[in-house]
Amino acid sequence: MNKVIAFGGSNSKNSINKQLAVYAANQLTNTEVEVLDLNDFELPMYGIDYEMEYGIPENAQLFLDKIKSSNGIVLSLAEHNGAYASAFKNLFDWMSRIDGKLWSDIPMLLMATSPGARGGATVLEVAKGRFPYMGGNIVAEFSLPSFSENFSDEGLKNTDLQTKLSNQIKTFTAAING
Repeated sequence: MNKVIAFGGSNSKNSINKQLAVYAANQLTNTEVEVLDLNDFELPMYGIDYEMEYGIPENAQLFLDKIKSSNGIVLSLAEHNGAYASAFKNLFDWMSRIDGKLWSDIPMLLMATSPGARGGATVLEVAKGRFPYMGGNIVAEFSLPSFSENFSDEGLKNTDLQTKLSNQIKTFTAAING
């Protein structure tokens, strides 16, 4: 059975990106899903002086171990000022100090959502440009615009968006099944 990790690239306790990641991951069949929360992996702000004095924090290694022990990654990125949320960027920086290819070529369903109509499109483009240099194997992607208008506890309200997500999940599933 495949093991997939799912998480939102935000430390918000009510992260809409975590909600989207969990929703998408729960669409997978015959798969063990582990939901991660960035709040469970608190880290000091990355800096070379800190690293030289104290080394790599344990939580960075623990999160990287979760990535490396999975067959797939479902990640939905929060967009803050057109880029990654600070909590995610900090985790990303720490993990890259352990392994420059931190994503380890593990198939990834990369997503984003936001309250606005662009659905985190800018952060998706940033990640699609950067992650492949870091071992990112983005096999599927999805952007959900206007989160509160298009998402409910039951899932996606818009059937066209649900169809698009379902197609991306099928592509992701094919990739993790090899």
